[in-house]
Amino acid sequence: MFFVRIMNDMKIRKKLAITFITAAGIPLLLCGLFLTARLREVVVQSTLVQVSNNVDRVQKRTAELIKVPLDISNRLMNDNQMKKTASQTYNSYTEVIQQYHNYTNIREYIQLYKEISGIRIYAINPGALNNWEFMQPTQKLLDQIWYQQAIAQKGVVGWNMIQDERTNAMELSLIRSFPLAASEQKGVMVINVNKQRLSAILEQESFPTFIVDSENQLVASNSIKGSEQEASTLYSSNDILSLAEGSYNISLDGKDSKVVVATLQPNDSWNSLRMISVFSIAEITRDANYVIFLGAIVIASSLIVATFLTYASALLLSRRLQRLSHHVDNVRSGSWKTFLHIDGNDEIGVLSRQFNALVKDIDRLFHEVQTTNREKSLIEQRQNEMKFKMLASQINPHFLFNALESIRMEAHIRQQDDIAQVVWLLSTLLRSSLETNSDMILLETELKYVQGYLDIQKFRYEDRLQYQLTIEPEIQKIRVPPLIIQPLVENAIIHGLDHRAEGGQIRVEVTQIIGGAQIQVSDNGTGFSAERLESVQQELASPANDSKEQRIGLRNVNDRLVLLYGQASILHIKSSYGSGTTITFIVPGGDDID
Repeated sequence: MFFVRIMNDMKIRKKLAITFITAAGIPLLLCGLFLTARLREVVVQSTLVQVSNNVDRVQKRTAELIKVPLDISNRLMNDNQMKKTASQTYNSYTEVIQQYHNYTNIREYIQLYKEISGIRIYAINPGALNNWEFMQPTQKLLDQIWYQQAIAQKGVVGWNMIQDERTNAMELSLIRSFPLAASEQKGVMVINVNKQRLSAILEQESFPTFIVDSENQLVASNSIKGSEQEASTLYSSNDILSLAEGSYNISLDGKDSKVVVATLQPNDSWNSLRMISVFSIAEITRDANYVIFLGAIVIASSLIVATFLTYASALLLSRRLQRLSHHVDNVRSGSWKTFLHIDGNDEIGVLSRQFNALVKDIDRLFHEVQTTNREKSLIEQRQNEMKFKMLASQINPHFLFNALESIRMEAHIRQQDDIAQVVWLLSTLLRSSLETNSDMILLETELKYVQGYLDIQKFRYEDRLQYQLTIEPEIQKIRVPPLIIQPLVENAIIHGLDHRAEGGQIRVEVTQIIGGAQIQVSDNGTGFSAERLESVQQELASPANDSKEQRIGLRNVNDRLVLLYGQASILHIKSSYGSGTTITFIVPGGDDID
């Protein structure tokens, strides 16, 4: 609900722009982010597959390469002449040289197989000479770990980076022990793998790839310039030389990279070689990022242009609506001569033409209603003034003449001094009556007038007249029209009790009801016959101007009640001949009525 309220309070141009961005921009942005991430993932995964294939290819080609020295070592293991040459006892150097000259297998292997760069046979033989093929191991050499491992492995092949004594260069070599022919001692053969052939295998790879031995020594590399020691230090510092077979995510020189490791375990070998290939994710995704960058520029430009066009369309729409709103305000302020002109046949253009027609019709109807109301108000005002003046002029003389006639007759008959009291009551009542205008008076004031009138009548009728006034205190302050109860009491005495020798009783009861007060005037006098009661009720129900009889009491009170309060306050009469009459009406109460 809060979001709906904010959208309802927002201008149309902003609302359409936000709607477009929400409906088009955000989904497009999310799709772009998803596709970007997916593209990077696909590129990285594709490269990872390619690198894995490359590593497998390097592994296979390296296996083919080192198969040659492995086969040569097998031949040498079965070469008795080689064993004899390395272990026999020589009596002179001439004999040694002659024997070395007669044994040509090692030289032939080196000439025939380019996969190897040298063969050295190490055997302890004090009478032999070193000719770079058969060599006497020094104590330093005997203490080398690889030499001890070769002796301990009893003919199993090992692959290690060892130093070539001829060039002092570190080269990948096959090392293997073999038994000497003349004794129980063992010799060690070392076959160097051609380093150029290893490098040729790696140079064909498009990603940084290198080979390490089981001691994490760098064997060959296609991307590292400088010495093997520098390469080994560089890669070992990034903890990739010790990784097992598999693929890994690492940080290389501060860049996120992928590493693929494959293990080559030659047959009959106690150790293995590992092929390691590395690629930087940033470099792999550089082209993809460039494509993504171009796509982002195109998408952003499209969104900016689309947003601008949407905003311009919304601005044009809102301006047209603002013109319509401005003219509506003019009409609201009472300017009925306004005319709205909006081009176009869209909904707003049609609405503007309908607005002009509506304003024209309303202006015409407004003037017609205004003229009619003015004439009606003037007529009603004059009628009400005339009716009130007529009704007041009827009541006051009528009451005055009846009261004076009563006093005159009683004074003529009795000739008593207490008439002075009655005259005083009459003068007080007359003064109040003559001072009364069309303003509302309190209900308790009206009842005081009624009680004064009843006291005067009781002076006339004596014990023949009994009366009772009952009013609830809570409603004494209700305002009522003047002389609204007294005419009913007067009518009850004159028409109900005046012709009864035994007299009668008058009761005035005022009770509180919801929304006002109920006033009831009752007597036990002569009452109305059924025909007369129906005639009176029809007369009261007819409009005031249609009355043929000028009945001062009932008609006057009824007309004033209807004029002031409407039909809800009409007089209700219940009467039967010989049983009396009860007249009831209702006046609203609770607030003063002007």
